[in-house]
Amino acid sequence: MARVSLFQRATVTRIVKESAGARTFVLAPQDEPIAYRAGQFCTFKIAVHGTELFRSYSMSSAPETDGELMTTVKRVPGGAVSNWMHDNLSEGDVVELTKAAGRFCLRETDVPLLGFSGGSGITPVLSLTKSALATTRRRVRLLCADRDADSVIFEATLTELARRHPGRLEVVRHLDSSGGFLDAAAVRAFVGADGHADHYVCGPEAFMEMVELALPGPGLVFSERFGAPAPIPDAPAPADSVTPTVSTPSATTAATATVTIILNGKKRSVPGKKGETLLESARRGGLAPPFSCEAGNCATCIAKVTSGSATLRQNNALTDDELADGYVLTCQAVPDTESITVDYE
Repeated sequence: MARVSLFQRATVTRIVKESAGARTFVLAPQDEPIAYRAGQFCTFKIAVHGTELFRSYSMSSAPETDGELMTTVKRVPGGAVSNWMHDNLSEGDVVELTKAAGRFCLRETDVPLLGFSGGSGITPVLSLTKSALATTRRRVRLLCADRDADSVIFEATLTELARRHPGRLEVVRHLDSSGGFLDAAAVRAFVGADGHADHYVCGPEAFMEMVELALPGPGLVFSERFGAPAPIPDAPAPADSVTPTVSTPSATTAATATVTIILNGKKRSVPGKKGETLLESARRGGLAPPFSCEAGNCATCIAKVTSGSATLRQNNALTDDELADGYVLTCQAVPDTESITVDYE
């Protein structure tokens, strides 16, 4: 399977005001439709004051229920890209974005779906909710935390979904302005007897950590993070790490290892360093490869290993098929053969 050019163009056909600080951008891809699963995201390339910046935004649409591709962006203090999109994008403008990525998706099961969202974290949770209600008989319960009533996103949309699916969708809202910050006791009270549910969590990092620690189990927990800190260099690889090529890995990267990077027609080889990612090696070699989150979430830094092999510390973006074809997230890929070649083309 050959992955086509990373970015493609899409026209902004409509802009919908969801709340005082959130806008939904309805997009029409210019080249070919963007296939995606509910809960996935695209990474946008936006030029702000002459500098290309990359940000990942989840779809608020679901392929089973919406004929248009929609992403919802919240204005945030100091948000270079989100604020630029709010202030500058108009209907008819063209943006560049990647194909869809991410593993914050539904699995085949009949257990209830419990969603926990903080602020704009409701965006992928809404997408999952639409899909689950349309394609399964699962019950869906959402606990949505917002700063105040003016910050609530998708209130009308969720109210209409609950009306169309009586007895299957429950939405519980928590406003910090009147109830203080959501706490672990409130999370456990919300879960109640649904401990065996699939739990989907998205929002600010502190919110997500609180919810994850509060969940009583034994249900599965799925979390969506953008921009979370990358693992420290010497951290052990998690149990679900993958080796995307068939080469037999050595125990460590030898001091004489060579990392070869192909980018924009340039080929650069640098001595390997133990624990260094392919992205770090490329930078050390004087190249400027694309990247964004540096946490294994957005797929902006994708490249293909053409010889040797590497292990991913984290992967929340690439599919199993892409991994099998040798694609890696260079911000998370650490060589485990003495020589490795990676091609960004």
